[in-house]
Order: sequence, then C-alpha cells, then structure tokens
Amino acid sequence: MSTTTAELLKGAAELFPDEVVTSAHVRHLDLPLGAGRLAVITLDNGFDHTKPTTFGPGSLANLNAAIDQVEKEAAEGSIVGVGLTGKPFIFAVGADLKGVEILTKHEDALAIGKSGHEVFKRLSALAVPTFAYYNGAAMGGGVEVGLHCTYRTIVKSVPAFSLPEVFLGLVPGWGGCALLPNLIGPEKAISVIIENSLNQNKQLKGQQVVDLGIADAIFEGADFLEQSLLWTASVLKGETKVERPEIDRGAAWDEAVAKGRAIADSKVHGAAPAAYRALDIIAAAKDGDLQAGFDAEDQALADLIMGGELRSGLYAFNLVQKRAKRPAGAPDKSLARPVTKVGVVGAGLMASQLALLFLRRLEVPVVLTDIDQERVDKGVGYVHAEIDKLLLKGRLNQDKANRYKALVTGVLDKAEGFSDADFVIEAVFEEIGVKQTVFAEVEAVAPAHAIFATNTSSLSVSEMASKLKHPERVVGFHFFNPVAILPLLEIVRGEQTDDASLATAFAVAKKLKKTAVLTKDAPAFVVNRILTRFMGEIQNVIDEGTPVEVAERAVEPLGLPMSPLVLLELVGPAIGLHVSETLNRAFPDRFKVSPNLKAVVEAKKRGFYVYDSGKPELDPEVAALLKQGDVVLTEEQARERVLNAVAEEIGIMLDEGVVAEAQDIDLCLITGAGWPFHLGGITPYLDRAGVSQRVNGKPFLAPGVASVPA
Repeated sequence: MSTTTAELLKGAAELFPDEVVTSAHVRHLDLPLGAGRLAVITLDNGFDHTKPTTFGPGSLANLNAAIDQVEKEAAEGSIVGVGLTGKPFIFAVGADLKGVEILTKHEDALAIGKSGHEVFKRLSALAVPTFAYYNGAAMGGGVEVGLHCTYRTIVKSVPAFSLPEVFLGLVPGWGGCALLPNLIGPEKAISVIIENSLNQNKQLKGQQVVDLGIADAIFEGADFLEQSLLWTASVLKGETKVERPEIDRGAAWDEAVAKGRAIADSKVHGAAPAAYRALDIIAAAKDGDLQAGFDAEDQALADLIMGGELRSGLYAFNLVQKRAKRPAGAPDKSLARPVTKVGVVGAGLMASQLALLFLRRLEVPVVLTDIDQERVDKGVGYVHAEIDKLLLKGRLNQDKANRYKALVTGVLDKAEGFSDADFVIEAVFEEIGVKQTVFAEVEAVAPAHAIFATNTSSLSVSEMASKLKHPERVVGFHFFNPVAILPLLEIVRGEQTDDASLATAFAVAKKLKKTAVLTKDAPAFVVNRILTRFMGEIQNVIDEGTPVEVAERAVEPLGLPMSPLVLLELVGPAIGLHVSETLNRAFPDRFKVSPNLKAVVEAKKRGFYVYDSGKPELDPEVAALLKQGDVVLTEEQARERVLNAVAEEIGIMLDEGVVAEAQDIDLCLITGAGWPFHLGGITPYLDRAGVSQRVNGKPFLAPGVASVPA
C-alpha cells in the first residue's frame, strides 16, 4: 500500500470513530477440475444480514491488508486467482453513509473518494484473475468493488442490486461511472446509474444483472459458492470463455449521454446536480481512460458531499430508514390489542383496495359491507380478481390464493359481519353526517374493544366520533392512493382517542408495512393540507392572470415527480375542490376556492390537459372556461409566491402542533406524495433557499440536520 493511501485511510478513520468496521478474511481453497489454489476474501462486519456490510475507512484498510496478502501470493505463484464474496445474504452495500454525514471539509470528502479508488483498483492490478461472487445484496460501493474484478457471478435470488447514489444526491464514486459504461456500454450503464436511481431507486434482479452484462454467470442460492467455484475453475482452465461486447465509442456513446440528460431533465428538471455530474463523467469515459474517470469521480464526490442536495438526500434517507420505524408520539406498543378480524364499511374501489391490503398483510378474516348486495359482490369480486392476478404473476401459490379468497367475505348486515371484529375501518362517502351514521351503526353491533378507524382525507375525526357512546376508540387512518404503493399512513388522534386505540392503530400500521406518522386532528391533516396550499397558490396565480404554462413551469426547479396540474388530474379535480372547500371553511384567509377549478369540475373535465400529441397540452374546452384577471407574473415571481405560501403553512402547522417536528412534515411528503429525496421532503429546501427565514424569521431545521455541519 502506498504511503499516500495509508495516510488517507488513517486520517479518514480518525473522522469516523463510530464506524462499524468490516473485516476481510482470507482463506484458501483448492478449486475443482484441478484448476489450482484460489484465495477467497470474505467481507463481514460480524453482524447478521439485518446489519449490512459497509465500507468506511477502517473497512477499506482491512480490505487493503487482505489485498497486500493475496498480491504477494499471486506474485509468488502460490494462487491462480482471487475471489471476493460476502457474509450470508449480503455482499456489501457501499459506503458508510453515517461517516459521510459528519464530513465538514472538501479535502476530507476528497480523501474518501481517493481511498476507495486506491484500494479497489488494486484488485484489477493483481497478477492473477479476480472474481466477484455477488452472493447477496450489493449496492453502491458493493457493486463497484466487483466491477474492479475480472469476472463476476451473481446469486439468482439477489434481494437488491443497484447503484443508488444519484437517488441520494451522489455519483457512483468508486469506479461506477468510469467502469460500467466501459463494461456494458453507455446506454445500459446510464439505465442503471441514472434511470433506475431516479425511478425511486429501482433494484435489479439477478437475471437482469446478467442480461445487462454486469455479471457473467448466475447460480441458485443453495449452492451458489460451490457453483461459482466450479465456473471459476472452468474459466481458469480455458473451458469457459467469457465474451464481452465491443463497445461503440462513436456517435452511439454521445447519443446515449444525450438520452441520459433527457431522462434527468424529465425527472429533476435540472434541480439536482448529481445525475448531471454522473453523465459528465460517463461522457468523458468514452476514450477508456479509467484513471481520468476515477479522478473525475473523486472531484464530483467531494463537491456533492459538500453540497446541500446530498445532505437533504441523507436526511431523507434517515427519515425513511430510521424515524419511520420509531414514530414520534406513538403510545407504548404493549397497549395495542390483538386484531383477529377486520371489518370494512363500504365496498367501492378504495374499500376493496383496503380489504386486499389487510387480507395480505394480516392474514385474518376480512368482511365488507355496503348498502346493497350488488356493491358487496363487486367489492369481494375485486379482491378475488386481484388475488388471481397475484397468482398468475407467481406472487402467490394456489394454496395461499385459495386461503385468501376464503378469508374475504361480504354481507349486508353489519351485525352479522362485525359482531366479532376487532378493527373496523370505514371508506364511505366523504360527508361528516354519513360517516357519523356509519359509526353509530357499527358501535351498536361491534364488540366493546373494537377500534373504529376512518379513512377520511380531510374531515374532523373528533366530530365524527362526537355522537358515539365511546368516542375514545375512534382513530384516523388515512391512506394514500394507490394504497398498495404509497407507504404513508397518517394516524390521527381525535380529541378523545385513548392510548390503547392509538397503540392498536400503530401496531396494525406496522403489520401493513406502512410508514405511520401521528398527526393532530386538524383540517386535512398533513399532506393534503400542504399540497392544497401549494396547488391552491398556483391556482390563485392562474386565476389572477398568469398563463397556465408559466405557473406550471414556475415550480419545475423543485424537481417534483409531476407538475401540479398533472397531480390534480391524478387526484381528481372534484376531490381537489372538496379538500380546498374543507380548508376554506377552516382557514378562509389562506385557502381560497378557485372559481376556475369549480368550473372545471362542473364541466366534468378530468383535468386541465389533453394528451392528443402524447404530451400534456391545455384542453381547448378548459381554456374556454378559464376566467383570468390581468396580473401576469414571471416564473420567478410565481415560484416565490408558491414557496412563501408553503413555508407559511408549514410554520403554522408546527406552531399548532399538527405533528411533532418538521421532520414529520418531510417524512409525510416523501412517503405520501413522492416528493424527492434531493429536496429532503420540503423543509431543507426552504431553509437552503432562504424562504423559511424570509417568511417565518427562522429556519425549520437546526444547522447540520440536513446541511453541512458548521
């Protein structure tokens, strides 16, 4: 190891005193077929698969020492190859992000990039071939260390394989941007590095890794290492030839990079730098100069580590991975009651989706009710049809499909359906009187311990419970559409909701694999209140006279998953109008009801756009309905109006105690509305852009929480 690398690792290790250090054990095996002796390095942090192996400076030093040993053995001729593998179910999942968070200097960030490169590239410089055996989860630096090897095998059942750095606000900085396009071509590399990352960190399956050309062979898990060693022997003896594609380094390379830039533009609209930095490195890798690529990765890594987007990304990652597992304000889980049967009031689409979710996650009887047999049959039929789809896709076996179908039933009589239900959720028409009537009927027939949950998106849970004999067992349980995909569940504590009911709600949410956030019983709770203020301000700007396309473009720099009016179309203009009317009644000074939105709903239009050309264009019929004033704002002025409104609303919500902290606002927007990691939800962005200070006189978050520590 060079003195420079030793110093880099030593200095970096001093910055990360709490690193969970990965060891790199070397053992020797005699390969089958008489192919010779192989040195196998196993990466292992000493914990089981629930604490995946990572690379911090101490871990890199251990790998470096292992390479010192095998380098000597290779030079002596005592080994014919080197294999690299991981502990059971885990290969390695990349850099230790806890260490990255505490970096405060550009030169320290640069040292992290350089030290990873210095260690990893030694694998490709050995005098014998090297083999990465991806035996389990491989992400980021875990994928990259394997790219420095000569050959790679992968387990068929790999649970996660990706280069997720761009998703977080980084670039693959230990060889990914330089090596991958030179291995599989720029188009495929961009798909993995840019497209998958920006597509909610999409993971690759084992066969896809082989089809892309990243891995050379795939084997079943039961005897993965044994089969990999047999394949290794066959390669070393010359019996198996690994063919690699010829990389087109002409116009095709430039076209792939241009396509990558279009993908990045469509996802983040230039709002986050990571994708563009990665594309610059890939573009420069066209001439195959790997060292120049590694140097560019080091520089990009250091710049991004010291930038706000990465800190927001790490903050968001920690919210989803840590805070989501320990919801703020949740009562002691020992108070939760068991749930052995679920009742669903309603059998429409939302109710049927809820029935399917409870059925699959809790695996208990689920009974639906509605006002007539036709609706009940339709609801049960929907659940059965969805189970059949899962069976066809191989997600369920026939026995489980049959069992699930037997567990879901529908009845008209609530007494028959709910007399032994422990948890009853309503998903009926969004009108307070209807919901009060439903809960009164359920209370008359359900057992005394049953919890009553409402899926209301904006109505008062306390008012809904106010006419019951036992209002303490009513809790808000607000899901987001599509129920199967969006993780957020807003759990609403009514004025009289007791701890046992609340604890049961949180326990059920956990079994449903949802991210539960406790919210006060305030109008529209969290996500709908913020989105309605956000979209309402855009609507106000349009109503006052700013052209629709200018108002829409105004918020593009945030890099949101979709434009406000496309989101309105997805939600449904009628629902958007209903929520804005609810909030207008509560807070008339801040929430207006747009006459233009009302006109669109009355005209039964599905949204503002038509898609005749394949892309959204203002519907001429909607354009004819619009009545606008004469105040025309620029994009910058419109954006400032919208961001000021959102910052004001979040400040008021925190003052009102709607949630415990700003972190819960961000967790809700990330998991319930798909807001991007590079914004950190919203409050880090508002802090970074100076909006929080301008509007509220103070930032939402303490220095260093989602920014570079002082």
